[in-house]
Amino acid sequence: MKKKLIAAVLTGAVLTGAFSVNAFADDNKKISVAASATPHAEILEQAKPLLEEKGYELEVKIFEDYIIPNEVVESGDFDANYFQHIPYLESFNKEKGTHLVDAGDIHYEPFGIYPGKKDKLDDIEDGDTIAVPNDTTNEARALLLLQDNGIIKLKDGVGLEATKNDIEENPHNVEIVELEAAQIPRVVQDMAFVVLNGNYALQAGYSVADDSLAYEKTDSVAAKTYVNLIAVKEGNEDSDAVKALVEVLKSDEIKDYINETYDGAVIPFEESEEKEAE
Repeated sequence: MKKKLIAAVLTGAVLTGAFSVNAFADDNKKISVAASATPHAEILEQAKPLLEEKGYELEVKIFEDYIIPNEVVESGDFDANYFQHIPYLESFNKEKGTHLVDAGDIHYEPFGIYPGKKDKLDDIEDGDTIAVPNDTTNEARALLLLQDNGIIKLKDGVGLEATKNDIEENPHNVEIVELEAAQIPRVVQDMAFVVLNGNYALQAGYSVADDSLAYEKTDSVAAKTYVNLIAVKEGNEDSDAVKALVEVLKSDEIKDYINETYDGAVIPFEESEEKEAE
C-alpha cells in the first residue's frame, strides 16, 4: 500500500513540478494550449495542419473561465494559453504570484463608431449625442477612438483611464452618454452615433467591416494594449515549440482565416515598424 502511495506521489510530482520546469525537453513535439472557445480555439484549430507541417502536434482544450488557463500554464500542465491581453496577464501575475509572459501578439477585437440617426461622421452637429460604455476601460477606449477621429480632444496623458470628465476640447459640443455596454444596442435609434466593441456590435446587427464608420487601428493605443496573446511560463518563450506556434498564428494563412471568418470583429495584430526595429 505504501509503495502504491509513494508511486502516486511521484507521478504527481512528474505531472506538476518536473513537467513545469522541463515542459519542452527531449524534443517534445506536442504543444498543449488552453484557450477560450471563440475566437481563440477556432483559430487554433486552423493552426493544427500548419503546425503538423512543422512537425508539431497541437492539442487544444477549451476553458470557460479566465483563471484556470493561467494556472495550468504556471503548473506546466499546459505549454501555453490563448485568451487574454497584457493588462489581465500582468494583473494576474501580481495577484497570484505567477510567472507568465507574452510570447506573441496575435489579434485584437476592435471598438468601432457606428451610425445611429446619422450615418456619416462628417454630418456631426452641435449637441449630437454619442453613447459610450460606462465601465472604466471601455469608456476610455471609446473616448480615445472619438479623439482619433477628431470629435473630441482629451487631456494629455489620461490614456486608458480617461472618462468624459477628461474631455478638454469639444468643438461640436457633443453630449457623451455613458451607458452599460449591453444597453447601447438598444438606444441606437436615439443617438447620433454609438461606440461599441465587437460582440455588442454584432448584437446590434452591425458588421465591423461593413458598418463601422471608424474603428481601432493596429497602431492605436487600445489595440496595442488589448491585443490578445500567447502566454507561456517565463523561460519557455524562446523554445522552438512556442516560436513555431506563434509563427503559425501570425502566418498569412491564419490572418486570411481571421479576416474571412470574423467580418472585422477580430483583426490580426500587425507589429509596428518601431517594435520590429528593436
